[in-house]
Amino acid sequence: MTAEARRTSDGRDRIRTIAVRGIAARVSVRPGRGRFVDEPPLLLCNGIGASLEALQPFVDALDPDRGVVRFDVPGVGGSALPPLPYPIAALSSWVTALMAKLGHQRFDVLGLSWGGGLAQQLAVQSRKRVRRVVLVATGTGALMVPAHPRVLARMLTPRRHRDPAYAAAIAPEIYGGSMRTHPEVGAKLLHDATRAGPKRGYYYQLAAMTGWSSLPFLGLVRQPTLVMGGDDDPIIPVANPRMQAALIPNARLHVYHGGHLALLTEAHDLALVIEAFLDEENRHE
Repeated sequence: MTAEARRTSDGRDRIRTIAVRGIAARVSVRPGRGRFVDEPPLLLCNGIGASLEALQPFVDALDPDRGVVRFDVPGVGGSALPPLPYPIAALSSWVTALMAKLGHQRFDVLGLSWGGGLAQQLAVQSRKRVRRVVLVATGTGALMVPAHPRVLARMLTPRRHRDPAYAAAIAPEIYGGSMRTHPEVGAKLLHDATRAGPKRGYYYQLAAMTGWSSLPFLGLVRQPTLVMGGDDDPIIPVANPRMQAALIPNARLHVYHGGHLALLTEAHDLALVIEAFLDEENRHE
């Protein structure tokens, strides 16, 4: 394990690189303390093309004692590009191995957007490892209520992660919510601190979801699950989280007023909902 040499905002998160199945993975680990010292950490799975720094506003809004693990998907940010494209099931297995290498046999998982697909796969593929699930602004893959074709076209390339002016120009159309009035905020989130990685890594992420859908197995998700969606999300129409919550046996739905990036732009408000869910379940275990 090699140290990448910097700590994140509160001085406890350390970003470092570890080897997982031959792939160098860039991770950030904030150890739990206080009442969370013996609790499984919260694993955060990011949206497509974004490095772990993009989630910093949400991490900062959480209880500072809660253990949190973030990582860059292979080929994104500071994680090495894998030799070949991967299916989402292989990535799920790799993430479980990453968590085991960090010493976590059990963990809660939160998936944002693309990362929500990974979180759903983890919930069924590693059901003995995943304790609770939070799905934010995410769908069921190939079988879902689609976004407008123009929005989908914007998502086919990583340009918004590489061109701040372009990101600001398209933010109202693809992200909705507060991005309609403050598009520069979306561009700032994607560019100020994040690392894009090679273009091929973005396309590998797209390929991982080709033909994949969680719709046939949502009934097998047994963990307590919080499904969250925005009422103005052009990428994930709100019908999708409603459908997920209806099909997952032990799920509850929270529809918030906002767009696709509300977990980051309105982090404090959504963190309160998520922490209440996690703490409520914790008291019953």
